[in-house]
Amino acid sequence: MPSQQGTRHSARGQARRDEIVKAAIEVIAERGYRGATLAAVAEKVGLTQQGLLHYFPSKEDLLIGVLLMRERWDSGGRDVIADPMTMAAHQGVVEANAHREAIVRTFSALLGESVTEEHPAAEFFKLRYRRVREAYTASLRQEWGDRLPSGLTPEEAAPLLIAIMDGLQFQWLHEPESFDMPAAFRAFVRLLDPKAAQ
Repeated sequence: MPSQQGTRHSARGQARRDEIVKAAIEVIAERGYRGATLAAVAEKVGLTQQGLLHYFPSKEDLLIGVLLMRERWDSGGRDVIADPMTMAAHQGVVEANAHREAIVRTFSALLGESVTEEHPAAEFFKLRYRRVREAYTASLRQEWGDRLPSGLTPEEAAPLLIAIMDGLQFQWLHEPESFDMPAAFRAFVRLLDPKAAQ
């Protein structure tokens, strides 16, 4: 059984890691992954670069920390395959993202950059898309069964749902004041099910 002191150190270490990841999100949102430096992130949290390396041994490790934090925020920490999100919960993620410009910008920049040769997030995104297709298929099946009102199967609709969510984020990032991302998502849900609440 861990000691109370060990648990406190672990909790403090995790809090510090979270603080570093949040600073990295800001730096990547401003400069992109390739333009972001460990020194810039360390400066934001009052550490030396060497001190930051104690928590994240490489820039790639920090990048994965950023991406995992985004996933934790979106899923609320739940296993979305064993416990699928409802369409209302997906709508909640879209609405929350409309108030989280830094993480949406960071995620979008990393997603775009990850298709370039030897990008450190390429494998993460490839595996993420597999997991997300599986999770969205489970969500759609939970909501509508084996066939959506539009006639699509959950397996056919899941990649479309991902494309809509990611694509809406890019459009919103270009015009956050005038593009209503949650309303556009609700319109897409009505395409899946014309009887869906407006």
